[in-house]
Amino acid sequence: MEQHRTSHPQRRQRPQAPLSPQSALAEGTLGEGPAVYRVAARPARTVPPVVLALRRLPNPRLTGLGAGLFGTATMLTFGCLDWLLFDGSAVVYGVLFLPVSALTALWVREADLVTAPISVPIAFAAGIVPISGGTGGFGGQAMAVVTSLAVHAGWLYGGTLVAGLITCVRKIRVMSRRLRRPRQGPPVRRG
Repeated sequence: MEQHRTSHPQRRQRPQAPLSPQSALAEGTLGEGPAVYRVAARPARTVPPVVLALRRLPNPRLTGLGAGLFGTATMLTFGCLDWLLFDGSAVVYGVLFLPVSALTALWVREADLVTAPISVPIAFAAGIVPISGGTGGFGGQAMAVVTSLAVHAGWLYGGTLVAGLITCVRKIRVMSRRLRRPRQGPPVRRG
């Protein structure tokens, strides 16, 4: 009759090489016996409160289309609010455009990074419609939008530059992360 084991087999521990005197000094284990190993503790990093507050903010990952829709809807809302509250002030609209550009570039997925600097100017143009002040039908409104885009091109270029710089930094970080990752060979087929 067979008897079954009631406990799981234990793993055998591999013998570790003894520390050399130099590494023992570095580890702080000299004189404590060969069986005692200490892990060198890293000093705790203090994180500024601003960084902690920024980490608590939402961090969505939007597709290219989603980032474009976010920027366009936000700028259209800001344009309408600017028209209602500040009588269509271009400075208020431009100042609000810069953080929207930054958020659009920060929240887009890594695969769609190239879309952020493209969708930000479209969002600016869509949001400037309420504050452009055109009259006289579609032609007058279109001319007012074109004129507003030409007059406020500094804000447009500034927001596009912000989005472009953020996406470039994010792309460089993605590429450096990929280079640091160890490469694995092709999968081995066993047959």
